[in-house]
Amino acid sequence: MSTAQAQPDFTTILRERHSVRHFDPSFRLGEAEIAELAELAGSAPSSWNLQHWKFLVFSDASAKEKLLPIANGQRQVVEASVTIAVLGDLEANRNAEAAYRPVIQAGAEDAYAGYSSHAALFAQIEEAYARDGGTYRRDEAIRNASLAAMQLMLAAQAKGLASGPMVGFDAEAFVRAFHVPPRYVPVLLVAIGKAARPARPTSRFPAERTIVWNGFEPDSSMT
Repeated sequence: MSTAQAQPDFTTILRERHSVRHFDPSFRLGEAEIAELAELAGSAPSSWNLQHWKFLVFSDASAKEKLLPIANGQRQVVEASVTIAVLGDLEANRNAEAAYRPVIQAGAEDAYAGYSSHAALFAQIEEAYARDGGTYRRDEAIRNASLAAMQLMLAAQAKGLASGPMVGFDAEAFVRAFHVPPRYVPVLLVAIGKAARPARPTSRFPAERTIVWNGFEPDSSMT
Protein backbone atom coordinates (compact mmCIF):
# COMPACT_ATOMS: atom_id res chain seq x y z
CA MET A 1 0.00 0.00 0.00
CA SER A 2 1.32 3.41 -0.89
CA THR A 3 2.03 5.78 1.98
CA ALA A 4 1.86 8.84 -0.28
CA GLN A 5 -0.63 11.42 0.90
CA ALA A 6 -3.60 11.83 -1.43
CA GLN A 7 -3.66 15.18 -3.17
CA PRO A 8 -6.89 17.20 -3.02
CA ASP A 9 -8.77 17.73 -6.24
CA PHE A 10 -8.78 21.20 -7.73
CA THR A 11 -12.32 22.06 -6.66
CA THR A 12 -11.37 21.25 -3.06
CA ILE A 13 -8.29 23.46 -3.36
CA LEU A 14 -10.44 26.35 -4.54
CA ARG A 15 -13.08 25.94 -1.87
CA GLU A 16 -10.69 25.39 1.03
CA ARG A 17 -8.32 28.25 0.26
CA HIS A 18 -8.93 31.04 2.76
CA SER A 19 -6.90 34.08 3.74
CA VAL A 20 -4.99 33.22 6.90
CA ARG A 21 -3.75 35.92 9.28
CA HIS A 22 -2.11 33.83 12.01
CA PHE A 23 0.87 31.61 11.20
CA ASP A 24 3.05 29.21 13.14
CA PRO A 25 6.36 31.11 13.46
CA SER A 26 8.30 27.89 14.09
CA PHE A 27 7.41 26.43 10.69
CA ARG A 28 9.99 26.94 7.95
CA LEU A 29 9.98 26.35 4.21
CA GLY A 30 13.26 25.63 2.46
CA GLU A 31 14.55 27.67 -0.45
CA ALA A 32 13.82 24.87 -2.91
CA GLU A 33 10.20 24.71 -1.71
CA ILE A 34 9.80 28.46 -2.06
CA ALA A 35 11.37 28.39 -5.50
CA GLU A 36 8.94 25.65 -6.56
CA LEU A 37 6.00 27.80 -5.45
CA ALA A 38 7.37 30.72 -7.48
CA GLU A 39 7.82 28.45 -10.49
CA LEU A 40 4.23 27.26 -10.25
CA ALA A 41 3.01 30.84 -9.85
CA GLY A 42 5.03 31.76 -12.93
CA SER A 43 3.06 29.32 -15.06
CA ALA A 44 0.12 31.73 -14.88
CA PRO A 45 -1.13 33.19 -18.16
CA SER A 46 0.02 36.64 -19.22
CA SER A 47 -0.62 39.03 -22.08
CA TRP A 48 1.65 38.10 -25.00
CA ASN A 49 3.38 35.69 -22.58
CA LEU A 50 5.45 38.60 -21.30
CA GLN A 51 5.26 37.29 -17.71
CA HIS A 52 4.79 40.65 -16.00
CA TRP A 53 5.89 39.60 -12.51
CA LYS A 54 8.84 39.59 -10.18
CA PHE A 55 8.80 37.88 -6.77
CA LEU A 56 10.65 39.63 -3.95
CA VAL A 57 11.00 36.95 -1.26
CA PHE A 58 11.27 37.78 2.43
CA SER A 59 12.54 34.72 4.26
CA ASP A 60 15.18 36.13 6.64
CA ALA A 61 14.01 37.39 10.02
CA SER A 62 15.82 40.72 9.62
CA ALA A 63 14.19 41.40 6.25
CA LYS A 64 10.77 40.56 7.65
CA GLU A 65 11.29 42.90 10.60
CA LYS A 66 12.23 45.67 8.17
CA LEU A 67 9.04 44.97 6.22
CA LEU A 68 6.78 44.87 9.30
CA PRO A 69 6.26 48.63 9.84
CA ILE A 70 5.86 49.17 6.09
CA ALA A 71 3.08 46.56 6.22
CA ASN A 72 1.34 48.51 9.00
CA GLY A 73 2.39 46.08 11.69
CA GLN A 74 0.58 43.07 10.26
CA ARG A 75 2.20 40.25 12.22
CA GLN A 76 1.73 37.64 9.51
CA VAL A 77 4.59 39.34 7.68
CA VAL A 78 7.05 38.06 10.27
CA GLU A 79 5.23 34.98 11.55
CA ALA A 80 4.70 33.31 8.18
CA SER A 81 7.51 31.14 6.89
CA VAL A 82 7.87 33.45 3.92
CA THR A 83 6.28 36.65 2.69
CA ILE A 84 6.44 37.22 -1.04
CA ALA A 85 5.97 40.64 -2.57
CA VAL A 86 4.48 40.26 -6.03
CA LEU A 87 5.74 43.07 -8.25
CA GLY A 88 4.32 44.06 -11.62
CA ASP A 89 6.68 44.74 -14.52
CA LEU A 90 6.05 48.14 -16.13
CA GLU A 91 8.52 47.30 -18.88
CA ALA A 92 7.39 43.77 -19.66
CA ASN A 93 7.78 44.56 -23.35
CA ARG A 94 11.50 44.07 -22.75
CA ASN A 95 10.77 40.40 -21.98
CA ALA A 96 9.53 39.64 -25.49
CA GLU A 97 12.77 38.46 -27.03
CA ALA A 98 13.61 36.14 -24.12
CA ALA A 99 10.05 34.81 -23.92
CA TYR A 100 9.93 33.94 -27.61
CA ARG A 101 13.56 32.92 -28.14
CA PRO A 102 12.84 29.16 -27.93
CA VAL A 103 10.07 29.50 -30.52
CA ILE A 104 12.24 31.62 -32.79
CA GLN A 105 15.18 29.22 -32.54
CA ALA A 106 12.88 26.31 -33.32
CA GLY A 107 11.69 28.11 -36.45
CA ALA A 108 8.06 27.71 -35.43
CA GLU A 109 6.71 30.65 -37.41
CA ASP A 110 3.13 29.54 -36.74
CA ALA A 111 3.47 29.95 -32.96
CA TYR A 112 3.24 33.73 -32.56
CA ALA A 113 -0.31 34.01 -31.28
CA GLY A 114 -1.80 34.67 -34.70
CA TYR A 115 0.92 37.05 -35.93
CA SER A 116 2.68 36.41 -39.21
CA SER A 117 6.15 36.55 -37.63
CA HIS A 118 7.91 37.38 -34.40
CA ALA A 119 8.86 40.76 -35.89
CA ALA A 120 5.19 41.61 -36.39
CA LEU A 121 4.41 40.45 -32.86
CA PHE A 122 7.22 42.49 -31.32
CA ALA A 123 6.15 45.59 -33.26
CA GLN A 124 2.60 45.28 -31.89
CA ILE A 125 3.91 44.92 -28.35
CA GLU A 126 6.10 48.01 -28.66
CA GLU A 127 3.23 50.01 -30.12
CA ALA A 128 1.01 49.09 -27.18
CA TYR A 129 3.66 49.99 -24.62
CA ALA A 130 4.33 53.36 -26.25
CA ARG A 131 0.77 54.66 -26.01
CA ASP A 132 -1.33 56.60 -23.48
CA GLY A 133 1.43 57.93 -21.24
CA GLY A 134 2.03 54.69 -19.37
CA THR A 135 -1.53 53.83 -18.31
CA TYR A 136 -1.56 50.68 -20.41
CA ARG A 137 1.75 49.38 -19.08
CA ARG A 138 0.66 49.96 -15.47
CA ASP A 139 -2.67 48.26 -16.02
CA GLU A 140 -0.94 45.31 -17.64
CA ALA A 141 1.63 45.07 -14.85
CA ILE A 142 -1.02 44.93 -12.13
CA ARG A 143 -3.44 42.74 -14.08
CA ASN A 144 -0.93 40.06 -15.02
CA ALA A 145 1.00 40.08 -11.72
CA SER A 146 -2.34 39.55 -9.96
CA LEU A 147 -2.88 36.39 -12.00
CA ALA A 148 0.48 35.10 -10.80
CA ALA A 149 -0.34 36.06 -7.20
CA MET A 150 -3.57 34.09 -7.26
CA GLN A 151 -1.78 31.10 -8.75
CA LEU A 152 0.85 31.38 -6.02
CA MET A 153 -1.83 31.08 -3.34
CA LEU A 154 -3.47 28.12 -5.07
CA ALA A 155 -0.10 26.39 -5.41
CA ALA A 156 0.47 26.88 -1.69
CA GLN A 157 -2.97 25.48 -0.88
CA ALA A 158 -2.34 22.44 -3.08
CA LYS A 159 0.78 21.70 -1.02
CA GLY A 160 -1.07 21.89 2.27
CA LEU A 161 0.15 25.39 3.10
CA ALA A 162 -1.78 28.45 4.20
CA SER A 163 -1.55 31.86 2.59
CA GLY A 164 -2.86 35.36 3.04
CA PRO A 165 -2.73 38.28 0.59
CA MET A 166 -2.13 41.81 1.87
CA VAL A 167 -2.53 45.16 0.16
CA GLY A 168 -2.37 47.19 3.36
CA PHE A 169 1.20 48.42 3.02
CA ASP A 170 2.98 51.64 2.11
CA ALA A 171 4.05 51.06 -1.49
CA GLU A 172 6.27 54.14 -1.66
CA ALA A 173 8.07 53.22 1.57
CA PHE A 174 8.41 49.66 0.29
CA VAL A 175 10.11 50.84 -2.89
CA ARG A 176 12.54 53.03 -0.91
CA ALA A 177 13.35 50.47 1.77
CA PHE A 178 14.06 47.60 -0.60
CA HIS A 179 15.53 49.58 -3.49
CA VAL A 180 12.90 48.44 -5.98
CA PRO A 181 13.87 49.64 -9.48
CA PRO A 182 11.44 52.02 -11.23
CA ARG A 183 10.64 49.21 -13.64
CA TYR A 184 8.52 47.44 -10.99
CA VAL A 185 5.38 48.39 -9.09
CA PRO A 186 4.42 46.61 -5.83
CA VAL A 187 1.08 44.87 -6.32
CA LEU A 188 0.52 42.88 -3.12
CA LEU A 189 2.17 40.83 -0.41
CA VAL A 190 1.44 37.14 0.09
CA ALA A 191 2.28 35.47 3.42
CA ILE A 192 2.78 31.69 3.17
CA GLY A 193 3.33 29.11 5.87
CA LYS A 194 1.51 26.87 8.34
CA ALA A 195 -1.67 28.25 9.86
CA ALA A 196 -1.62 28.72 13.63
CA ARG A 197 -5.40 29.05 13.71
CA PRO A 198 -8.14 28.70 11.11
CA ALA A 199 -8.97 31.57 8.80
CA ARG A 200 -11.87 33.79 9.80
CA PRO A 201 -15.06 32.47 8.16
CA THR A 202 -16.34 34.54 5.26
CA SER A 203 -19.32 34.24 2.96
CA ARG A 204 -19.46 34.46 -0.82
CA PHE A 205 -22.17 35.79 -3.07
CA PRO A 206 -24.15 33.12 -4.92
CA ALA A 207 -23.57 32.83 -8.64
CA GLU A 208 -26.95 34.35 -9.47
CA ARG A 209 -25.79 37.60 -7.87
CA THR A 210 -22.56 37.80 -9.85
CA ILE A 211 -23.63 36.61 -13.31
CA VAL A 212 -25.13 38.89 -15.97
CA TRP A 213 -26.24 36.93 -19.00
CA ASN A 214 -25.49 38.39 -22.42
CA GLY A 215 -25.36 42.06 -21.41
CA PHE A 216 -27.08 44.51 -19.08
CA GLU A 217 -30.53 45.82 -19.82
CA PRO A 218 -30.74 49.45 -21.08
CA ASP A 219 -30.84 51.92 -18.18
CA SER A 220 -30.34 49.05 -15.78
CA SER A 221 -30.30 49.96 -12.09
CA MET A 222 -28.80 46.59 -11.20
CA THR A 223 -26.01 46.78 -8.61
